[in-house]
Amino acid sequence: MKKRNNELTPLAKKSFWVRLREEKYLQVMALLGIVWMLIFNYIPMYGILIAFKKNFFVTTPLFSKKFFSTPWAADGGFQHFIAFFKDEEFVNIMVNTLGISILKLIFNFTLPIIFALLLNEVKNMRFKKVIQTITYMPHFLSWVVLGGILTTWLGDGGLFNELLIKFGIIDKSVSFLAYPEYFWGITVISDLWKELGWSAIIYLAAIAGIDQEQYEAAEIDGASRWNKMIHITIPSIMPTIIIMFILATGNIMTKGFHQVFSMNNDAVNNVAQTLDMYIYKMTFNSRVTDFGYSTALSMFRSVVNLLFLVAANAISKKAGGTGLMGGND
Repeated sequence: MKKRNNELTPLAKKSFWVRLREEKYLQVMALLGIVWMLIFNYIPMYGILIAFKKNFFVTTPLFSKKFFSTPWAADGGFQHFIAFFKDEEFVNIMVNTLGISILKLIFNFTLPIIFALLLNEVKNMRFKKVIQTITYMPHFLSWVVLGGILTTWLGDGGLFNELLIKFGIIDKSVSFLAYPEYFWGITVISDLWKELGWSAIIYLAAIAGIDQEQYEAAEIDGASRWNKMIHITIPSIMPTIIIMFILATGNIMTKGFHQVFSMNNDAVNNVAQTLDMYIYKMTFNSRVTDFGYSTALSMFRSVVNLLFLVAANAISKKAGGTGLMGGND
């Protein structure tokens, strides 16, 4: 018996090369993914150097002697960053960017969770599928299309004006996209309309993975549907909610460029001037295109996103939840 036990070799005691040979096909698949990331994600990061260069021209090859001989920007290479911080539009840009993004994070992150919980309680499968189909459909329309639709619906004499006049809410047509005070609300609500059903899919999938025996045991104990939702469903999908929250927080500076771009106009430009819109303007609509300045702004945006991601991850782990980077402490 002892001899037989000694013949068994635990997987942990196998050498690295033995395990590598046994899992060679899996390693090749992983290697292809690593090579793809190196080529398309890491090597292009070399272009970040443009943010610290002075008078970079798009015709200059990045891997040429001319690029290396291009002088560095002033102030230790941080000339473009300092120029942005001193720009008179800086405060307004950050307020618009964070304002719209935080509103989307509050409403457009929480409401899909509530929608998934309520949809899970629907027992009529035909009605449930109809609701899912209706709420999924807007996701597959681009903001170029939806921007035109919303501009027509919300414009003077549009569908919304006709409905509001018919129900006696307003007396005359109003061009909603011409009023700055309405723009943030329209942005948040239209994004919610577009992504509500699609964002709920992952929560519905997490709910479907819950052990049904827990619900059966709760029913035996006399728990109501509300009690089962509070004490079984929500705690079971909480790790998924936390991970999605961390990912959403990590994109807080890059939310909704195409949406804002498609609905922006001169009347609301002051409240629609987000960081992405400003980068676009400085890159393509400026008389003198400064790619170093645009690259610096994009790098600043990415750094802020990373800080939000790390902060959300740390808060999640401190609260005893699941984190993306590292295990629970």
